[in-house]
Amino acid sequence: MESNNYQSPPRTTPPVTTTTLAKKLKDNLIFRSKWAELNGAMGDLGTYIPIVLALTLAADLNLGTTLIFTGVYNIVTGAIYGVPMPVQPMKSIAAVAISDPDFGIPETMAAGICTGAVLIFLGATGLMQLAYRLIPLPVVRGIQLAQGLSFAMTAVKYIRKVQDFSTSKSKGNRNWLGLDGLVLAIVCFCFITIVNGGGQEPENENDEESQDNKRRNWRRNVVSYLPSAFIVFLLGVILAIIREPKVLKGFKLGPSSIQFVKISKTAWKRGFVKGTIPQLPLSILNSVIAVCKLSTDLFPEKTVTPTSVSVTVGLMNLTGCWFGAMPTCHGAGGLAGQYKFGGRSGGCVALLGAAKLLLGLILGSSIVRILISFPVGVLGVLLLFAGVELAMCARDMKAKEDSFVVLICTAVSLVGSSAALGFVVGMVVHLILRLRKLGGPDEIRSFSSFWMHTP
Repeated sequence: MESNNYQSPPRTTPPVTTTTLAKKLKDNLIFRSKWAELNGAMGDLGTYIPIVLALTLAADLNLGTTLIFTGVYNIVTGAIYGVPMPVQPMKSIAAVAISDPDFGIPETMAAGICTGAVLIFLGATGLMQLAYRLIPLPVVRGIQLAQGLSFAMTAVKYIRKVQDFSTSKSKGNRNWLGLDGLVLAIVCFCFITIVNGGGQEPENENDEESQDNKRRNWRRNVVSYLPSAFIVFLLGVILAIIREPKVLKGFKLGPSSIQFVKISKTAWKRGFVKGTIPQLPLSILNSVIAVCKLSTDLFPEKTVTPTSVSVTVGLMNLTGCWFGAMPTCHGAGGLAGQYKFGGRSGGCVALLGAAKLLLGLILGSSIVRILISFPVGVLGVLLLFAGVELAMCARDMKAKEDSFVVLICTAVSLVGSSAALGFVVGMVVHLILRLRKLGGPDEIRSFSSFWMHTP
């Protein structure tokens, strides 16, 4: 039996008044659980910190400015969407900036601005909404599975190998013992697994029998409410200071100077060709379409439309990149990671944004001294859980035909190191399978019944 993989259009919202706006903001930013939301805020750091640190060391990114702008982005998107919507680096642009010495800050910012402008155009014209409705669910699941597995494989590399973020390369095998050894990473992994389990939701315990059960198993209940990711991250900060005690002496109070980035014609051209063109497929598929689908899966009561997500990503880059802030987007992996560790509202990312904003205003770029000494194996553990959570989104593909499309899309994306290539192949395979149905016993009544398996 085939699964219904039609992506229903997002619900329309009623007219907004001052009262309803205030109520919506309060509802979007309220903490469902203080410790859980705090823990969830750490779920995206396994992706955020390594890329930001690599850009700072290799491309001379202004970390203080980036913290300030991304902090504001977190607060605003949390207030708008009411879900733990992440703010992540644009990975394709970051990869070029780290690996190409001729691709400097002007080119990086030009790439971010151009990408943002294209996304705003796609959102404002309704083309992004059209793409969301036309792309079959198995193809979206294939992109999510590929991205999740990619995160997981990167995480294992962080855990096993010593990393040089300034060159984005591994140096050698990590020692078993030490303040950034394999034993530390394994202990952190086991601790988070004991606390969070395999991702199952807490059971509702309402009847008398379950209440008795709860009293008998109070230890397990106490453990399940521990903010595991926050504890692990705090342990990493402490170990970073122990590894390099001198980092505390080099702090300079106050924000970094925010300066307007001058972009030459050559930088615009190079940024668009080397940065924007490779980044656009990833932004459209993972930062908009996959994010909206995952948000609908995790928070069906919330309205997150492809149009609004596309526009907010565009506005973030059209605002911050002119001043040297890292090009950013949303990401399905970050959303999955924050959900995995307990994030259930916009208050989760707003809290993270407030922390970034304060660090950017008080310490500026001096914070890089701690990040350099932060145990990379610990970051790998956080990233591993985020990747696995995202990859598990594909578990709802029950029909063998849908699973076939998912796996083909995933395999091509991973081997070809390109979500765009995996997407194209996935769409072609889906079309072939649908054409194969023509002339069969099933009647084709409409385009939806042909393309989306809907009656």
